[in-house]
Amino acid sequence: MSNCNPVQAPMETRLKLSKKSTAPAVDSTLYRSLVGSLRYLIHTRPDISFAVGYISRFMENPTTEHMGAVKHVLRYIAGTLHFGCYYRKGDDNIRLSGYSDADLAGDQDDRKSTSGGAFFLGQSPVAWHSIKQPVVALSSCEAEYIAATSAACQLIWLGQLLGSLYSKAATVAELLIDNQSAIQLCKNPVFHGRSKHIETRFDFIRESVENGKVAVWHVNTDDQLADIMTKPLGRVRFQQLRLKIGIVNIKEHLA
Repeated sequence: MSNCNPVQAPMETRLKLSKKSTAPAVDSTLYRSLVGSLRYLIHTRPDISFAVGYISRFMENPTTEHMGAVKHVLRYIAGTLHFGCYYRKGDDNIRLSGYSDADLAGDQDDRKSTSGGAFFLGQSPVAWHSIKQPVVALSSCEAEYIAATSAACQLIWLGQLLGSLYSKAATVAELLIDNQSAIQLCKNPVFHGRSKHIETRFDFIRESVENGKVAVWHVNTDDQLADIMTKPLGRVRFQQLRLKIGIVNIKEHLA
């Protein structure tokens, strides 16, 4: 990113980094310090979750290529210093919902996918994550299914927390996924022949759906807000999703 333009994305779409980089090494202590500081910022800036999670994978032996990506994120932060989560006042009937998404084999070294989740109380973001999956997915359906399991765990916990605050039963949360095959797999093991190799721990979401703890629905790919947590995006797409997840220029809203 150049000239600290706030509409740019924190990570270039063409960027593909690897732990096997042949570029010159850099000071690993400095690299880890910068990445560690950025990780604190994730708690209030979900728009950089994927970028910071991505550069965190190279803290063992960072090179100039990896440091270049860190500087790219820092320049984006410098251009968006007044951006943050904007919470709007709503009614008492607040809906708990979450978006789950995944890329496929995005890691250049081990080909593991990245799970992304964004969770909302009404229209306000309350939790988010961008994490590399623990196993290699063989298809986009499997990657989305694994991501949905992580999202379901988070949603159920948020529902229980919300229920305890209001002294009532845990809220049934809505989970929105843009992969129809993964949705069918969550509701019914119709693709048993293709999915029986998936570890049983990821079948938690199927049980949650059957017990009525989570309701899974389809969402159009263009409206999949968790997309910002799974991969580097182009400027226009990133800017659109950044606004939709509630990240705005706070200084302008308070003016």
